[in-house]
Amino acid sequence: MTAPLDVSGSASEAPPESVLEGGGKIAGRSLGQIAWSRLKRDKVAMAGAGIVILLILMAIFAPAIVAVLGHPPQEFHEDLTDPNTGVPLGAFGGMSWEYLFGLEPRNGRDLFSRVVYGARISLLIAFLATLVSVLLGTLAGVVAGYFGGWVDTLIGRTMDVFLAFPLLVFAIALVGAIPDTAFGLTGDSLRIALLVFIIGFFNWPYIGRIIRGQTLSLREREFVDAARSLGARWPHIIFRELLPNLIAPILIYATLLIPSNILFESALSFLGVGVRPPTPTWGGMLADAVRFFTLPHFAIFPGMAIFITVLSFNLFGDGLRDAFDPRTR
Repeated sequence: MTAPLDVSGSASEAPPESVLEGGGKIAGRSLGQIAWSRLKRDKVAMAGAGIVILLILMAIFAPAIVAVLGHPPQEFHEDLTDPNTGVPLGAFGGMSWEYLFGLEPRNGRDLFSRVVYGARISLLIAFLATLVSVLLGTLAGVVAGYFGGWVDTLIGRTMDVFLAFPLLVFAIALVGAIPDTAFGLTGDSLRIALLVFIIGFFNWPYIGRIIRGQTLSLREREFVDAARSLGARWPHIIFRELLPNLIAPILIYATLLIPSNILFESALSFLGVGVRPPTPTWGGMLADAVRFFTLPHFAIFPGMAIFITVLSFNLFGDGLRDAFDPRTR
């Protein structure tokens, strides 16, 4: 017969703290802390985040960077180009320690400086357009998902109309029809405002559908029923109960929407309906490079700037999605 076990002084009778190694207490972690611990282990996503931060800093401190490593982006150096062909003198498009990316054909402007300043326009338009899309899409999605019924039907059909709209054709027609001065704005300010409006206002249905689906599942959860039972009205439930639980999908989709907006702005600038020259933009520089196909450096550097920016945001967005919801892997 097996002798009875002596349970006196065993772990089953000890306080929970003594079971832990070192006698410490278990500290609770928020969703953000758990997601951050997962994100830190994703080296690819962290590398993308690092490049994104560097790009943002490059756009903010563009004047200081150009003052140290380049020349003013609008400064001509025609004496460094061939007077007959306009080709920059020297090897590889005039690349040197003084002109890191070489020179533009004909006018001899510093290509490095223009690429650095081009980041300002692309990132500014992308961030502002994403902000507009996120605000409109989140509001419409939460309202449609929470109220349902005819409100959901009305907002849903409005989303379908916007999704079926020929956005590129509309952008070309609208930007081309607006005069140089309108709405109290002029020049680059007017063009940037128009691009932000077009890209942001017509892209909100994408995030709106995602937020609507998330809201449909959240509105049946116990904490929402508890808030209703305590007499909470719909503004409190939407802004204090639902929106805090929608931060993760909103943040994830925003990081994935930014590169799409960068590509769209570059496409509009490439087609000549974006920010007008001589203001440097990556898409506009690619459009100018088409005429000088024998000078690959003229297209490689702005093209690589777009490629690296979009890739970095996508890698960071994928890592952020996996960190907040590892089941999507």
